[in-house]
Amino acid sequence: MRLLISNDDGIFSIGVRTLANTLAAAGHQVTVVCPDRERSATGHGLTLHQPIRANLVEGIFDPKITAWSCSGTPADCVKLALWSLLDEKPDFVFSGINHGANLGTDVLYSGTVSAAMEGIIEGIPSLALSLTSFSAKDFQPAANYARDLLKHLIENPLKELFLLNINVPPVSEAEIKGAKITRQGIRRYIEVFEKRTDPRGKIYYWLAGEVVEELEDPDGDRETQTDVEAIRENYITVTPLQYNLTDKKELPKLKSWLPSGKF
Repeated sequence: MRLLISNDDGIFSIGVRTLANTLAAAGHQVTVVCPDRERSATGHGLTLHQPIRANLVEGIFDPKITAWSCSGTPADCVKLALWSLLDEKPDFVFSGINHGANLGTDVLYSGTVSAAMEGIIEGIPSLALSLTSFSAKDFQPAANYARDLLKHLIENPLKELFLLNINVPPVSEAEIKGAKITRQGIRRYIEVFEKRTDPRGKIYYWLAGEVVEELEDPDGDRETQTDVEAIRENYITVTPLQYNLTDKKELPKLKSWLPSGKF
């Protein structure tokens, strides 16, 4: 399989190196295109007001892997790869392995998920992977799961285009209870802006958000566990996502509520 891998932690992150090397060792043709520095929480931002630069990177990945460092965002990286750097369209786009969770409402801000989302916008099945800890450093269980899941997808292809958001608990492979298909949960934050003064006496603010609670979605499918809940129980969570944010439940209500005709 031809695989494109990106991330938002940057070309030098351990997570992307572990993922790329593991998939290359499984016999896949791997190309890596990642930001030249950490670009976490950039969402689906694009670089429009300055040039994007890309450089080949050597000595970091398995020699069989072609790797590029890109000055743009995660979404820029995938766009640039698909339209300029690759000779052939990849069979899958991978993003990650992210250092830290992308659960629940995190996906709205995540550069990791946005890179994978760019893949499905271009008609390519995509997977976003995250290790749900900022301190854990063993990315191999997540990479092994990605390798095994890819093998399963090749042997049992899904009929519809998909984006799978995968979160892996930061425990040993033996402690992982298995994998669950989950739905997107809710993560709430206290958004604390620390007020500081720079050496020239000017005021600036530093965002220091803190997770304070993780809640069950009151309107969700009770038969399907949320990603937030399942990860607590040491399950790998696999959540299908889409870029269409239309609230279909509200369409009939709005059609009857909004006056017809011109304003």
